[in-house]
Amino acid sequence: MRDILKANVSRRAVLGAGVAGASLLAMPAVLRAQDKSLKVGVYGGYFKDSFDKNIFADFTKETGIAVESVAEPTGEAWLVQLEQAARAGQAPADVSMMSQVAMLKGQSTELWSPLDMAKIPNGSNLIDHFVNKYPDGRVAGIGAVAWYITLVTNTNVYPEAPTSWAALWDPANADKLGLLALVSNSFLLEVTAKTHFGGTNALDTEEGQVKAFEKLAEVKPNVRLWYRDEAQFEQSLKSGEIPMGQYYHDVTGLAAKDGQPVRSTFPKEGGIMDSGCWALSRASQKTEEAHTFINYMCQPQIQAILSRKVGTAPTVKRDLLDLSAEEFAAVSSDIEPIIPRYDLYTTKADWLNQKWTEMIAG
Repeated sequence: MRDILKANVSRRAVLGAGVAGASLLAMPAVLRAQDKSLKVGVYGGYFKDSFDKNIFADFTKETGIAVESVAEPTGEAWLVQLEQAARAGQAPADVSMMSQVAMLKGQSTELWSPLDMAKIPNGSNLIDHFVNKYPDGRVAGIGAVAWYITLVTNTNVYPEAPTSWAALWDPANADKLGLLALVSNSFLLEVTAKTHFGGTNALDTEEGQVKAFEKLAEVKPNVRLWYRDEAQFEQSLKSGEIPMGQYYHDVTGLAAKDGQPVRSTFPKEGGIMDSGCWALSRASQKTEEAHTFINYMCQPQIQAILSRKVGTAPTVKRDLLDLSAEEFAAVSSDIEPIIPRYDLYTTKADWLNQKWTEMIAG
């Protein structure tokens, strides 16, 4: 995990790096010996390297299915490529790790082959909200990994940890905050709804969304930086120049272990949990191998390896894991999380972006 920090970029940044030029065959010696194979798309850079090293090799040993790992870009670029390829009957990857918004957009074109849960018995280990379904109940994807955005502080400036997201609105924190710059990656509307309006259901209506925007606008005097460059905020947090904000729990914890004066706090309203799903392209001819792979990934011991080696939060139930309390706290929390309203970012994206620019970060 320390390698993540030493790379001086967060996982999300690393994910976008892309290493398409790197070898696509993670285990060539193994591949030559395999009759069965599966192409798996994972975010490039650290993620792909970690999966190659810690997951795919053991999967091949256990199942006899060779994995060709494919470095995929973040955002929706990979979704576009998969869509175009599927129309031509091709699958750049059989199974891909997809963001939640990309999952929903892929559903609209039936890009994802429905998964047969009878072939994924380990799916019963999953926390319920990690099963992504089509509106008619067919399973479109299975939670692969998760990560948290939490309330972070510089311990020199804040000797006592804050306990609530309400700290963002505290006048005592004027000009001290660093917050993510986009409505669709900060999830601050959801934070506002959970903190001030009883939960994210308050965002069900446009009236509720406007109220959340108006309340969130009250934090503007406290914000010094709306950041797109995660490394910029991380450095400012470490130095105390911007001593409070929202950031990724895993890399903040790694910085603290490295002796930096920073802490990550799960507020009483919960950290923001974001995640990626395994999804099977409709163009894939590797349905059986894909189900075997997804079932393998749903094992508690595999999720534990991911937490220890990759720094991701598990998608299976806490009581099934052998993670120590310290290991679990390094990547997750028992506090009920804030789940982003991904549906809004597919159905009202333009309107939300416009309001965000007008009222918040413009």
